[in-house]
Amino acid sequence: MCRIVGFLDFNYRGGYNLEKTITNMRDTMVHGGPDDAGIYVEIDKGLALGHRRLSIIDLSELGRQPMEFDNLVITYNGEIYNFQEIKEEVKNEGYNFRSQTDTEVILKLFDKYGYNSIDKFRGMFAFAIWDRKKEELILCRDRVGVKPLYWYYKDGLFMFSSELKAFHKHPNFHKELDENALMLFLKYGYINAPFSIFKNTYKVEPGCFVKVDKSGKINKYKYWDIQDFMINNSKTKAQINEMNENEIIEKMENILIDSFKLRLVSDVPVGVFLSGGIDSSLITALLQKELSTPLKTFTIGFKEKEYNEANWANQIANYLKTEHTQVYCSPDEAQNIIQRLPEIFDEPFGDSSAIPTLLVSQLARSSVKVALSGEGGDEQFCGYHRYRTINRIMQFTDISVLQPYKYILRLFKPELAFSIYNKLNFLLPKWDNFKDRYIKFLNVLKEKEKVSIYDISNSFYLLDDLKKLGLDINKLNTTRLDLIIQKFGANLNGFSNLSLMMLIDLISYLPDDILVKLDRASMSVSLEGREPLLDNKILEFSSLLPLKFKLQHGSSKYILKKILYKYIPKNLLDRPKQGFSVPINYWFKKELKDLYCEYLNKDRIARDGIFDAKQVEKLLNQYLNDEGINYHKIWFLFTFQQWKEKWLN
Repeated sequence: MCRIVGFLDFNYRGGYNLEKTITNMRDTMVHGGPDDAGIYVEIDKGLALGHRRLSIIDLSELGRQPMEFDNLVITYNGEIYNFQEIKEEVKNEGYNFRSQTDTEVILKLFDKYGYNSIDKFRGMFAFAIWDRKKEELILCRDRVGVKPLYWYYKDGLFMFSSELKAFHKHPNFHKELDENALMLFLKYGYINAPFSIFKNTYKVEPGCFVKVDKSGKINKYKYWDIQDFMINNSKTKAQINEMNENEIIEKMENILIDSFKLRLVSDVPVGVFLSGGIDSSLITALLQKELSTPLKTFTIGFKEKEYNEANWANQIANYLKTEHTQVYCSPDEAQNIIQRLPEIFDEPFGDSSAIPTLLVSQLARSSVKVALSGEGGDEQFCGYHRYRTINRIMQFTDISVLQPYKYILRLFKPELAFSIYNKLNFLLPKWDNFKDRYIKFLNVLKEKEKVSIYDISNSFYLLDDLKKLGLDINKLNTTRLDLIIQKFGANLNGFSNLSLMMLIDLISYLPDDILVKLDRASMSVSLEGREPLLDNKILEFSSLLPLKFKLQHGSSKYILKKILYKYIPKNLLDRPKQGFSVPINYWFKKELKDLYCEYLNKDRIARDGIFDAKQVEKLLNQYLNDEGINYHKIWFLFTFQQWKEKWLN
């Protein structure tokens, strides 16, 4: 696990020092690689590669990068968990090895098989390979997008890096806010690939190569796609359908165990983030039964009961006899972390669960250098409660007989509906953001396409909201919705509502939010995060499973629970899903209120000239006065303002 950086300047004529520049860029990411560092430079080509190392496998100097072999040079971030198996195969092809690293395996396998070598990897990775003979630079990102990789191209300068902050250290980086990306951030709370907050700056998409040839031409290649896999493996899917439930469960369990054990490959201590939910409990239970010593497990709790899962995690840890550590997050600790967010997330990022993720990463790093986490289970096994809620909405919008009632609902304007709700809320669910929910529901009722319904349901700022903020919605030219429709087209008709929602999240929300959160949080404290449930063998098998193994009788993650109940009593797990959320809504109306008032001050917003200051003031007042708006709207504006003052001013 490391951080990588590099550039290829086609116009380089000696105007700046290559070695000094690449070193400065590289060392913005010391946190992600404190153990070692290296650079590789070809002055006549305007090429420079840099690497910061977090030593996990082969701790010796033989693992130093950038690493060279024949005409190839690599700088690499990640772990190939099956590298020993691949290494033996490559040895049989006549290759010798100096180190015990997976880096050398990638390099020599690429020398042998080129782009096809990627098919053999099981792991997480982002790497750049410079081919000295062909004079081309090749970037690659893992199948799901666990490891980050940005690139920039303008005026003959091509750069890449694990984090955006490195680009700021190049003298020719031109930073300009991309308004399209800003609106994507406000809609979703993150910026979906391939976009970035700066113009001319992009993300390498999951499962993709990006190649820059010696003329400066850029080509992209997709080497893995979950939907293509599903379409091209109909025969395997039919075979799975012929298996009985016990056979499918046994097959699933064996794949899980194999994947989880692979994630233990390390020359340093390994622990597990244990939230007490299904996914992390499954990882802990299956691994603990394979080990002779107690696993180290870690949990973050909150004093606010509705957000706290620490007690459940503690009971599960006691039952499995792990070596468990937990701490509780207070508003003061949260405030300290909030002020660090712009440095850690150097692109606007709105997922407030980054706060407990940072805390649990700090906690784990005091004992281990690698931590396993449960990301990916929800997107594969129908884990989010919203899937069932939105599925009901989709079914509702499909029934033509309900059209008159839909018309009547539209007659109840948001202010009137909010007034009625306030008078009857003792009979209704307690929603702080009722008005926003109602407006969103009215927008959903206008839609017929399932993708549109899901997109609106998961948007925080709708188009009308963005317009009121003073943003030019005509510049919102490519949303997550557009990308999904462009990618899948007519094939969307073959998906059930639930399968479609899981697929959308798997290729957008998971890599662009969930995995960003874990990567930046863990690497900020020099901790390697690993996601066992995102092994490609698990993804491929789960994608072919009948829906009943994911959702049955209203219960999500059916097959995972059937496996888990063999190892942990059902009563320790059978409770409503909470998620790894944080009480931002409460804190910012009490202990942390001054932060919002400082960064969203009307004069400050007006001076920046990005948003309509009166509208921001109105939103803040509505939030503080409990007038039914979603707290994410204020949190996103606040996090953007923090980011802007750090990186744009």
